[in-house]
Amino acid sequence: MPRFRAVILDADSTLSGLEGIDWLAGQRGPDVAAASEAATRRAMDGSVPLEAVYAQRLAMIRPTRAELATLAEVYVRAMADGAVACVRALHAADVRVVIVSGGLREALLPMAAELGVSDRDVHAVSVRYDASGAVDALDGVQPLAMTGGKPLVVRTLALPGPALAVGDGMTDADIRPVVAAFAAFTGFVKRDAVVAAADHVLDSFDALARLVLA
Repeated sequence: MPRFRAVILDADSTLSGLEGIDWLAGQRGPDVAAASEAATRRAMDGSVPLEAVYAQRLAMIRPTRAELATLAEVYVRAMADGAVACVRALHAADVRVVIVSGGLREALLPMAAELGVSDRDVHAVSVRYDASGAVDALDGVQPLAMTGGKPLVVRTLALPGPALAVGDGMTDADIRPVVAAFAAFTGFVKRDAVVAAADHVLDSFDALARLVLA
C-alpha cells in the first residue's frame, strides 16, 4: 500500500532543471536575464510575493508562441533523471500524480505528456497573445501567478489522501497546510527556507519513489 495516494509535483527546478521564465528572459540578453533571475530567486525564497514579479517579468520579456514551443522542448531535454520512471511507478501503484506549477501551461504540456500525466492534471499559468503572436497578458485571473495560489488550486482538485506535495520553492511549501506532507526537492537547487519548512527532503526522483511506495 503506498504511503501517499496522491503526489503534487512542481515543474521548474523540480521536474525539469530550469526556470522557464528565466530561460525566456535569456533570449532577451544578459541584462533582462539577470533581472528575471533575481526576481525569480526572491519569489522562490519567499522574500517577495510572487504576484509582485510575475506580470512584471512577462511584460519585460514578451515571449512569443514560437519561443514557448522551443521552451517546451527544453523542458523535456532538461527533465530530472528518473522522473519518467518514478511517475510510471506511481501510476502503476494507483497513485494520482498532478502537476501544479507557476510556469506557463502551454510550455509544460509536452513534458507532462512525456511523463504520462494527462493535460487535465496539469495546472499552470495561461496567457493571452496579441496579434503579433507575443504574450500580451495573463489570461484572466491566474491563481498560480500569485503567492498562496498553489494551496487554493490544490483544494479544488479533490485528490485522494493522504497527499504529498513536492517542490523546490516557498510557493510549494505553502501547500503544506492542505496536504498530509511536503517534501523539499533539492535535486537542482537547495533553498534553506524551503528545507526548513519540509517534512521530507528529496534529492532525486528515485528517493521520491522510495518515499511514496515504501
